[in-house]
Amino acid sequence: MVRNTDIIIIGTGVAALQLARQTATDKNVILLTKSSIGHGNSRLAQGGIAAAIGDRDHPFYHFIDSVIAGRSMNNHQATLMMTKEAPQIIRELEMEGCGFDYEENGTLALGKEGAHTQNRIIHGGGDQTGKVLMDYLMRSLPPHVHVLENHYVFDLLTNDDGRCFGVKSKHASGVYEFHAPHTVLATGGCGQLYASTSNASSVTGDGMALAYQAGAELTDMEFIQFHPTLLYIQEKPVGLISEAVRGEGAVLIDEMGTPIMENVHPLRDLAPRHVVSQTIYQKRKNGENVYLDIRAVNHFEQRFPHITNLCLQHGVDLRKGRIPVAPGCHFSMGGVKTDMVGKSTVEGLYAIGEVACTGVHGANRLASNSLLEGLVYGKRLAKHLQDCTEPFLRPKETNEKRKPCPFPLPSKTEIQERMMENVGIVRDRPKLVSHLQWLESFVQPSEWKEYDLSMLTYEQMTKMFMLQTCWLITQSALEREESRGGHYHSDFPEEQLEWQNKQIIRQKTLEMREVHEFMET
Repeated sequence: MVRNTDIIIIGTGVAALQLARQTATDKNVILLTKSSIGHGNSRLAQGGIAAAIGDRDHPFYHFIDSVIAGRSMNNHQATLMMTKEAPQIIRELEMEGCGFDYEENGTLALGKEGAHTQNRIIHGGGDQTGKVLMDYLMRSLPPHVHVLENHYVFDLLTNDDGRCFGVKSKHASGVYEFHAPHTVLATGGCGQLYASTSNASSVTGDGMALAYQAGAELTDMEFIQFHPTLLYIQEKPVGLISEAVRGEGAVLIDEMGTPIMENVHPLRDLAPRHVVSQTIYQKRKNGENVYLDIRAVNHFEQRFPHITNLCLQHGVDLRKGRIPVAPGCHFSMGGVKTDMVGKSTVEGLYAIGEVACTGVHGANRLASNSLLEGLVYGKRLAKHLQDCTEPFLRPKETNEKRKPCPFPLPSKTEIQERMMENVGIVRDRPKLVSHLQWLESFVQPSEWKEYDLSMLTYEQMTKMFMLQTCWLITQSALEREESRGGHYHSDFPEEQLEWQNKQIIRQKTLEMREVHEFMET
């Protein structure tokens, strides 16, 4: 079954919906999601959207904070562009009626989060900004946008010239092909590769694996952000405790009530996320539990209604003022390498949101820059596609034969636990090498295209994507011989100047050539 359209968007998070609603009305747009619209990380976002709209704030200050948090790995041009465009994005949403929170005097309420030097976090519903924003974006989708749910995209279609011309998806009713001159990945990150994560169940790194197999360049895959404060009950993460809680005065403490960040970083509890996560990790590794002391937060239940309900559901007595926390995988700074409108290195293929690596996050994302990135790049790509006039060349018919996939595959739980242990908050060479060998014992990345993924169940497809993206992260982590931002390598515990502006690029055709040359020598 083949269907033609103007723009295909894979995903239905903030970046996808912002792009869809901003596209010109003469473009037919199809959004494909493997679950249901709005299911994903965007809806779970608690903190808010960073934008320099305060009287004493400026986009340049926001830019500086982003680069410092990113450990100087940011693309400065892209980062400054994003912080400059942030205030206008917020004003547009505000004028259109998005339900942000306001002070009594009618001005937008501005919160503060880790590594920000100013109060610049716009929020909605207290700690439910993602839900407020997603509900608004879904309501504002225009008639020329069509959402197709439960379509699991398992292949990006490319012609002999390497141009992307659409996708293949699997639905309960069969296998579909969608053809378009513009295909956009907005699939989110890869948090579910790890046993401890704040991410939605659907976030398994599909888009990164799809792009790699289509020949696109990916970069910065080793930089994985671990959020310091997941609610931890019986040694399991059950939800996120927003950084905004520390922004309102909460303090991380040990069993004895001693603050743990006091002499670690000048910003103490609001230090960059990798610093706080590594500190908690070491405490827990030494057998110590860590808590968030919320006694200094005024009107906690009113300011954080979602977190309050989450704690009550899991038996946490907030009257004691202590919330048990531990770090978990939260965000991927790396992804599909793009330019400043979202174009990948494959013609006809674009990426926006967390699946993309635009360079705005560097080695460690500044808090509340993720929703902002999706909004900014969704709008920028819509403008770019509106001006595109290139003709769509109809693809040739192909009858390529593919073989069944190798089995058995490991369980999702085993993949997640191995990634957490070997490629988690602290990494070392022996564990990385061992894990890479384990991953390659299932499917070699160079052999992926030989297999017929349409014959797999959704769960089997998911595991194939997970293994591929795990390989991309592990290989890059092994190659980066320093510690920086979200990548901490215990064999190389310091930042190295020679690595500061060095990006590790993953590209299938290049790596297949290197393997071939190695085998010939």
